[in-house]
Amino acid sequence: MHSFGKNFVKGIIRSNPTFILLLGLCPTLAVSTSLDNAVGMTAAFLFVLLVSNIIISLLRNYVPDRVRIPVFIVIIASLVTIVDLMLQGFVPALSKSLGMYIPLIVVNCIILGRAEAFASKNGVSDSIADALGMSVGFGLAIFVISFIRQLLGTGELDLFGRSLFTIPGLSDNPVSIFMLPMGAFFVIGTLLALFRWMGVSKGE
Repeated sequence: MHSFGKNFVKGIIRSNPTFILLLGLCPTLAVSTSLDNAVGMTAAFLFVLLVSNIIISLLRNYVPDRVRIPVFIVIIASLVTIVDLMLQGFVPALSKSLGMYIPLIVVNCIILGRAEAFASKNGVSDSIADALGMSVGFGLAIFVISFIRQLLGTGELDLFGRSLFTIPGLSDNPVSIFMLPMGAFFVIGTLLALFRWMGVSKGE
């Protein structure tokens, strides 16, 4: 249990994939324009990472070293295909909003990295904890970025069509730069500087 908790917490703070390890920034910056996208990407990421970690951990003693990367990619690609089809079938609007970044989960360095660096070397329980921790860390990161960008870029927050709150004045004159790519870089750059100033870095 101690090992499970340690591996879980590690991915949230000390080894946060976005703010500490700086991995998978492309989809994070690209889709973090709304809370809807944050929910969809986090759910897809969680499913693929969790299931792939479990499968790879179970097969780790049966896959020859020389073909392990192709095997990992096939497993991850199969899971991504399932997620992509489910989104298209049940939430087409969200699927359209996330666009190509769902299929690109196949080459997301966080997922492939956890498969190679952790799941292929550890048992199922620890691999589950690692997947959950990394997913929560990724989810928190994309939620924070999406919250800031949507709030400042539109002056209001909404989730799946339901308005959460509106900032009077700002909603009429939003800082639209935050909805552009340069706004995403500005937000994450500011957050990274803040975390470094607070002393939050790998191993601390």
